[in-house]
Amino acid sequence: MAHEVNAAKVEWNPTAERLRELAEKMPNAVVTQFGNVAVKAKVDSRSTRSTYIVEDSTNATRQTMTRTEFDRIAAMQEAYIADSHMVVVDGYIGADPEFRTRGRLIMEAANANVAGMQRQLYYPVGDDYDPATWEPDTTVIYTPNLPAAGYPDDRVIAVDLNSNITRVLNSDYFGESKKGGLRMWNNIVFNRGGLALHAGCKVMPDIGGRARALLIVGLSGTGKTTTTFTTQLGSKPAQDDFIALMPGGQVHATENGCFAKTFGLDPEFEPAIYHATTKPDAYLENVSVDETGTVDFFDTSYTKNGRTTWPFSYVDPWAANEIPPAEFLLILNRNENIVPGVARLDRAQAAAYFMLGETTGTSAGGKEEEGKFLRVPGTNPFFPRDMSDMGNRMLELLDSHELKVFVLNTGRVGGGDEHEGSKKLTIPDSSAIVQAIVEDTITWTTDPDFGYEIAEAVPGVGDIELLQPRRLYERQGRIGEYEAMVTRMKRERRAYLTSFTGLDEAIVKSIG
Repeated sequence: MAHEVNAAKVEWNPTAERLRELAEKMPNAVVTQFGNVAVKAKVDSRSTRSTYIVEDSTNATRQTMTRTEFDRIAAMQEAYIADSHMVVVDGYIGADPEFRTRGRLIMEAANANVAGMQRQLYYPVGDDYDPATWEPDTTVIYTPNLPAAGYPDDRVIAVDLNSNITRVLNSDYFGESKKGGLRMWNNIVFNRGGLALHAGCKVMPDIGGRARALLIVGLSGTGKTTTTFTTQLGSKPAQDDFIALMPGGQVHATENGCFAKTFGLDPEFEPAIYHATTKPDAYLENVSVDETGTVDFFDTSYTKNGRTTWPFSYVDPWAANEIPPAEFLLILNRNENIVPGVARLDRAQAAAYFMLGETTGTSAGGKEEEGKFLRVPGTNPFFPRDMSDMGNRMLELLDSHELKVFVLNTGRVGGGDEHEGSKKLTIPDSSAIVQAIVEDTITWTTDPDFGYEIAEAVPGVGDIELLQPRRLYERQGRIGEYEAMVTRMKRERRAYLTSFTGLDEAIVKSIG
């Protein structure tokens, strides 16, 4: 049954214009030079430490709460809502009528920008929509102004996968709305036999006489959206953040809009994202705006994690219901040492590096993650089950359909930007690598240290040291440092994969 909304005032599925009107009234909102609304939220990233799943609704064992505690939080939130003005936004997660799920956001009208942003991401309800009979499959109930004493930062995100209700208290960051629905959807997809991937998807319309789909997996801030929207061979974006991968390589979209980072947004390098972000009905969150409404995408005085939402139609997308079976999978790793620009993986290695989910953390994960080396299975911190389920399911999907799988380093080799002699993998470098992967124009050789294949040559990438970091370390007289990192990384990777009870042994053994 649908969750009842017992509030002092409820507005059901208000128009985009009405939500914009409410958002403009917010004291922390301004209208920018582009005519869109920018909001400075009190919370500037997702609240990982405050997120708990009800223990009897998951097989995961970390960061759980009891059913009794969830019920206490629910009662507290419902009492607050009874005296509040709320808006309800209904829509679909996914476009395929045979696969989509019904989503609902119940939001304080005082923070209507979140509702406006979510409305852009949901696929719209049809003409036959009736709020009285709409039965959501996932519900996010959101009270940004209600503290949750006793939890980290007096904030809690409580997730019940039995009822598929997520309750958010004391966060006004839009990501908790978006991820709240998608976290529950992750579990729904798994139960349908597939796997939700924290991935973008782009389609090359005519390579060898047919369309080719490419999936880009990566933690927020690693270049997933940039790689998705950068054009090669006439490619069009189909999704930028989450897809469902089903047996046989079938791909299902999730969102009708984009939630993109804005830090460093430059029309020269990311024209599609820039021009969509500067449309009047885009929403900006935690982006620097001065008293005249002038936007500065490079100012990080508040946070690097500035965000925007806008309709996907602004970027001439590939039709969400016409995505061909996935052919390529890129696993992004924003690394700063010995990970090559591109590596080609076999089946077991693909599942292993997918589970390793290695990268350098960004501001999307808050100060606890920014700049730190991370391992996040599947680069998907929103998978609400035991993580071994993710790796084993990926192996099953690779057996059901051939995927060509690669690791792409979107960071540097030889050290951080403060390290003299290190080298940056630029957006044009990554774009050239992606195009060469699809056109099959890379010359490969086996890496003697890690067993995967590395590139001997990539059209458009002239610096061999970006492709084979060992050469950079040898030239700089740092080979001892390189070999020590090889030994340490292999040891730590094996230990990490071994820590997942029940993970298929083939995955662990693939790490030399």
